[in-house]
Amino acid sequence: MYIFQLLDLKKGFSLPLWVAGAARSALKKLVGLPFENYELIKIHNEKKEIKIEIHSVGLFKDDSHALGITFAKSGLDLDITQNLEIWTIASLEKISFDNPVSKNPINIIAGYGVGIKEDTSEICISNFAKEVIYENLLDIIPEGFNLKLEIIFPNGVFLAERTSNKSFGIVDGLSIIGTSADTYSSASPDQLEEARNKLAKLIQNDFKGEVVFVIGENGLNLAKTHNINLPIIKVGNWIGPLLVDAAIKKVKTVILFGYHGKLIKLAGGIFHTHNHLADGRIEILVYLAVQERVPSEIIVKLSKLDNLENALLLLEGFNKFTADKLFKNLSNTIEKRSFNYVNRYVKTDMEIASIIFDRKRKIRWAGSYGNKYISYFQ
Repeated sequence: MYIFQLLDLKKGFSLPLWVAGAARSALKKLVGLPFENYELIKIHNEKKEIKIEIHSVGLFKDDSHALGITFAKSGLDLDITQNLEIWTIASLEKISFDNPVSKNPINIIAGYGVGIKEDTSEICISNFAKEVIYENLLDIIPEGFNLKLEIIFPNGVFLAERTSNKSFGIVDGLSIIGTSADTYSSASPDQLEEARNKLAKLIQNDFKGEVVFVIGENGLNLAKTHNINLPIIKVGNWIGPLLVDAAIKKVKTVILFGYHGKLIKLAGGIFHTHNHLADGRIEILVYLAVQERVPSEIIVKLSKLDNLENALLLLEGFNKFTADKLFKNLSNTIEKRSFNYVNRYVKTDMEIASIIFDRKRKIRWAGSYGNKYISYFQ
């Protein structure tokens, strides 16, 4: 499996690094090392160290716990985690003689304001975040002990209401995601040039003509759970121009894989999908509902909703067959509008397929072309 992430110029550092910095500072305090107002964070398989500022650290509960505090600086004006206050509480647990070799030397706990998976109650944290924490804390844990690390975002519950976390089954706060040390703006024009370069490199490497454009971090995470024998590119919001670029580069098929709340914009002719530039999701769904001859009283209710998942629940409550038919029509419309968009700029017969998943990360619908590839994702 080939995975490329399409990113623009570096702006700052991702949330996992700030969490690791606060946690390392707390653990050092707990074991008696002096406080410094920064931590040098190592990234696995990279030679560089990144300087993370630490606000404060202190002991409590009879010096058995240490609290490290920092404020995330992603450098992105529109990032929900910019200036996010982060608390990490470190405490040590003696390894039992009955289990001298622990399989989990660091127990990462979701405290207040940190998102958990609704179906399992597990902390929502990326593998990259775990790797950064382990890379920077394991060497400080005293022999014979495990580390209990509780992460708290004091403002996380409030900020999570401004995200689509619930749409992906993440509740109670912000998730700790991120797949790289650096942060990037998904709306920046610089991203497009970087994306074109990534695609150019991809088609030079024994390329078979088919590529998956994954929309967003959740889409990438879901795609990774499937053994898809196709190159995968994580794209930001420049979907339209990237489709055009793929056609220019003679790509045979682009598979658009994403959450319904993002891909629906393409059905409405919105090909730069950042929320700060354009929304219109409910309006697009209402238009499709009219085409499917959904009763007017249901359409009126749809028009008053503020997110697509609630609209889907309303439609399924009315008639599951009608809801399914409407979203299949949505999938086909995405393919048609995308193809027409590309052909405004370059004459091409490039196939554009759409595959859509819902808030529970269940793959639900595909367009006419998407149906040929949906088995790859199941």
